[in-house]
Amino acid sequence: MMLLALVLVPLIVGTLLFALPAAAQTLSRVIGVVASLATVVLVLAARGDDWSVRWLSRPFTAAFHLGLSGLSFWLALLLTVVTLSAIVACNASARRDLIAQLLFLEGTMLGLFLARDLLLFALFWDAMLLPVFFTLLARASHVTTAWRYFLYNFAGGLALLLATAAFGVLFGSTDVIGQAGVHVIGAWAPWILGGFALAFLVKTPVFPLHTWMPLTYADTPPAMVAVVSAVQSKAGLYGFIVIGLAFFPDYMKAYAGIFLVLGAISLIYGALAALAQSDTKRIVAYSSLSHLGLILIAIFSFNTIALQGAGLYLIAHGIFSAALFLVLGFVEEREETRSLTHLGGLGALNPRLAGALCIAALAALGLPGLAGFAGELLIITGIFQSGLLWAALLALIPIVLAAAYMLRLFQGVMNGPQRSDLPIRADLSWREGIALAPLVLALLALGTIPGALLQTVIK
Repeated sequence: MMLLALVLVPLIVGTLLFALPAAAQTLSRVIGVVASLATVVLVLAARGDDWSVRWLSRPFTAAFHLGLSGLSFWLALLLTVVTLSAIVACNASARRDLIAQLLFLEGTMLGLFLARDLLLFALFWDAMLLPVFFTLLARASHVTTAWRYFLYNFAGGLALLLATAAFGVLFGSTDVIGQAGVHVIGAWAPWILGGFALAFLVKTPVFPLHTWMPLTYADTPPAMVAVVSAVQSKAGLYGFIVIGLAFFPDYMKAYAGIFLVLGAISLIYGALAALAQSDTKRIVAYSSLSHLGLILIAIFSFNTIALQGAGLYLIAHGIFSAALFLVLGFVEEREETRSLTHLGGLGALNPRLAGALCIAALAALGLPGLAGFAGELLIITGIFQSGLLWAALLALIPIVLAAAYMLRLFQGVMNGPQRSDLPIRADLSWREGIALAPLVLALLALGTIPGALLQTVIK
């Protein structure tokens, strides 16, 4: 029952927040922090648990089946920690609705990562679109972004739902995630895999299905985009690992060339696009396209070392992308701009803010000793061992470009002369520091002792 409570707590508390007056912003934040802290505790306490209730017997069997182990545990822990940091980071003017939607997003994504039934997985997949969609829709200037986000991801979700139904009819059950020896074969198998793959590629996202992502990341409030970038973008790659590799290994290998090419294009295109941006949030958005393209290549290299690196890098990317978006959100709150052409020299008067951005940026460019390095090293080593020499060499190019665009981001915001038209604001506050502390500590811990995670992230 603890697993069920883990999913229901943020959903129920998020619903109850709407019973508060819209002006009760401080109370909403306090309740949100308590609820998100409770989910962190529940994740740690429920590790290894399994809970199931059958709820469908025809035309195939399905169950409300939840489990928490391996990669799902680490992604759930990442989600709860990032959500806690995001809610703490919300300032006094944060709307009650934003806190509620953050909790809804947390609850639906926890359901996704805990789901051990494909149908339950598909239902949570669609449900997790709604908090982001309604948050964007609340502002008239972001309506186009909201609908672009929804239509792209709903189309992927529909393909996922149809593939799940076909899987259930052919196999007789959808209660299969985490089971060994379930291999789908036959004339319909490539089509079912195609439905899953479309949803996973859109969600990651991968070029050319990525066009919803830059706008969404730029227009979504920093607290929510931190969660979306850190965790929601991992849902597709998680699906390839726990569904694609588990149930369609032969077909994954047969069509691997397509996914390797898509990953390679995303890898290079994302890095070049990040280098060309002047909007700070778009720099991080396109860098994510590049980083996640590398993970896609690792998955389709079918190498154990690369796959372990992919699992480690999934978590590392989630931590440093969340930290980057939160810090850049603090900068935007102070200076009311995200443009590098209108920023500069903030580090001299904001040393703590500059330090936080520096650590997150260095982790993103793969500095040894921080979280991103070990995952990248394992991925490139594994890709090379698998015989994909071209992909291993290609992966080195974005690593160099990452240093260029991350240093450009830091330089443009924190270094140089203080712009005379920018107001002088206070440095990183205690609230902001507390929000960033677990993320910065995780970057350091995962960079120095990655083996603690590697032993359990991919089994």
